[in-house]
Amino acid sequence: MNSPQLIHLPKFLDNRGNLSFIEEKNHIPFKIERAYWIYDVPGGEHRGGHAYRHLDEFIVALSGSFDVVLHDGHKEMKFSLNRSYYGLYIPRMMWRDIENFSTNSLALILSNGGYDELDYIRDFDEFANDVHNQ
Repeated sequence: MNSPQLIHLPKFLDNRGNLSFIEEKNHIPFKIERAYWIYDVPGGEHRGGHAYRHLDEFIVALSGSFDVVLHDGHKEMKFSLNRSYYGLYIPRMMWRDIENFSTNSLALILSNGGYDELDYIRDFDEFANDVHNQ
């Protein structure tokens, strides 16, 4: 997968509460190496503002809602995440911003690699230049 994609996850409905799950290389196209979550984001703030050279990610809104704004160096795409039974696959070399967090929102992010500051591109012009030179 080389483009962003909304992926629906299994959903089991039950009167006692619903259940969904994610399996690596089944629901998402990579082996999970790291999981982290974003929460308690103050109103009006955004997260992200970077791209990764090598990491792929999968983002799920476990609670609440938020928007993921992606840019591939040519065009911008916006995805609203507000259900815990689907998520957004984001391939490497995609600029990402997460914004418009609702109160008590919880974003779960799974990636195919550990934290590496050298993998980040934090300047959009540098990112756009890298994309156009590929």
